Amino acid sequence: QVQLVESGGGLVQAGGSLRLSCAASGRTIASYGMAWFRQAPGKERAFVAAVAWSGGSTYYADSVKGRFTISRDNGKNTVYLQIDSLKSEDTAVYYCAIVRTATGSGPIYWGQGAQVTVSS
Repeated sequence: QVQLVESGGGLVQAGGSLRLSCAASGRTIASYGMAWFRQAPGKERAFVAAVAWSGGSTYYADSVKGRFTISRDNGKNTVYLQIDSLKSEDTAVYYCAIVRTATGSGPIYWGQGAQVTVSS
C-alpha cells in the first residue's frame, strides 16, 4: 500500500514563500517520476511540476515557471515544492503524485492534498 502525505500548506500572504513536502511510504519513489498538481476552487485539477526519478530533469506548467521549484530526496523518499512570490491565484489544494513520466503524465498514486491559501 503506497501512501503519499503532503505537508507544509497553510495561509500565506501574497509575495511570501512556502515549501510543500510529500513523504512516501510503502514503496520507494526512487524509480518513479514525481509530480505536483493543484486544484483551485471551482476548477479541475491541473499539473504544476514534475521531476524525473533521478532529480536530474524537471518540468513545469507555464503559469508557475520561475516561481516554483520541484526537487526530491530519494534517500528520504520525499519530494518538495518550493513556491516563491505567491499570488492569490496560487490558492488551491496541492497534491503530489507518483507519475509514469518525467513530464508528469500518467499519475498512479495520489496524496490526500495540502491546502495553500494566499491572502492579498
